[in-house]
Amino acid sequence: MPSMLKRLNLGCGEDKKVGYINVDWSSLVSPDVVHDLNKVPYPFEDSSIDRIEAFHVLEHLEKPFVLMKEFHRILKRGGELNIKVPHFSRGFTHAEHEHGFDVTFPLYFNENFTKSGYYGVPFELKSLRLSWLAFFHLLPYMGYGRFSISILRAVNAFISTLANISPTFTSRIWCFWVGGFDEIEFIFVK
Repeated sequence: MPSMLKRLNLGCGEDKKVGYINVDWSSLVSPDVVHDLNKVPYPFEDSSIDRIEAFHVLEHLEKPFVLMKEFHRILKRGGELNIKVPHFSRGFTHAEHEHGFDVTFPLYFNENFTKSGYYGVPFELKSLRLSWLAFFHLLPYMGYGRFSISILRAVNAFISTLANISPTFTSRIWCFWVGGFDEIEFIFVK
């Protein structure tokens, strides 16, 4: 019988996922594990987790590089880390965001990066994706109707497709021409 995958949904909030250990600092959202994600070590054994999802949580935490070391510690070899954070061009639209992120973030986990830049935990970047709009579920609360949202979905698909032809060029040159990008997603493998 195959063993069950052990997956974490960090900073789950109200978005609890079936088949995941849902972790949040707030007991009000009834997570499976209550833990302040700024505090390391996390309550998981070394190399015990198959997949970690941290969607729009890392930008709220104090020391992302320390947390990347912690993610590395608890992930199994070959395990996957999926992070979604605001792109720096829209990174500080929320009052509690501590950090902005761009396409250079993965370099700090590449052993071939400069000695002063490499952060000591090797992750292989599997994919990187920019999304112009990422929060369609919030648009109705902001007064957008179904027709407007469908138009925005089409515009998002077009702009995001162009942006992902060269995320580096987009981040350096034209991200502000389109009002910034809501999200950058990184998928790493240990």
